[in-house]
Amino acid sequence: MLGLPDGVRGCLFDMDGVLTRTARIHAAAWRTAFDDFLREHAERTGVPFVPFDEVTDYERYVDGKKRLDGTRTFLAARGADLPEGSPDDPPGTPTLYGLSNRKNDLVSAYLDERGVEVFEGSARYVRAVRDAGLHRAVVSSSANTERVLAAAGLADLFEARIDGVVAQERGLAGKPDPDMYLAGAEALGLKPAEAAVFEDALAGVAAGRAGDFAFVVGVDRLGQADALREHGADIVITDLAQLLRP
Repeated sequence: MLGLPDGVRGCLFDMDGVLTRTARIHAAAWRTAFDDFLREHAERTGVPFVPFDEVTDYERYVDGKKRLDGTRTFLAARGADLPEGSPDDPPGTPTLYGLSNRKNDLVSAYLDERGVEVFEGSARYVRAVRDAGLHRAVVSSSANTERVLAAAGLADLFEARIDGVVAQERGLAGKPDPDMYLAGAEALGLKPAEAAVFEDALAGVAAGRAGDFAFVVGVDRLGQADALREHGADIVITDLAQLLRP
């Protein structure tokens, strides 16, 4: 009834874009943080100001990745160099950490302003997974995962959480490396061959494939079905409820 292969004993869910609509909040926060930096960079260097695109740039450079990795990847694509800095750099400091911390502050502010919207089909599916007795974990690059799940009323549906905070504490590589998903399976007492991955980001789908998981579900929220398949999705859907069978 869950649309999963036999032998799957647990499900690993990304959060932003799979369970909640918070991907739009992240995209808006990236745009503000990057555009402020890019304007100053253009004035200082004379290069044209080209704003961050919330669709193409978000998908290509930051979606699904840890915050620092996204900052580094996007700036490299624009030919802009910043020193690494340190995790406690104040938001807006001209370092990779400072710019990343600025983005995180914006996410917090936008969450306070806009709240958290849940994909109802995803909530139905996770409840069906729970009722069927399968294990469940959230695997998200966001450092705000715990807060968002609580605000969305979803926290009690999951047995484990591997997020940006946990990844930093444990030194786990971010997606598309499979480390975070492998840690999620381990937290549930499962082997990768016993777990399914649910992802909307290309980097996340690639991580699921790299980890040799039993089944990788691509959730197409941005009209990128072909790209999700190319990155390793076994199936592509637009809503998790499509997997439910009578």
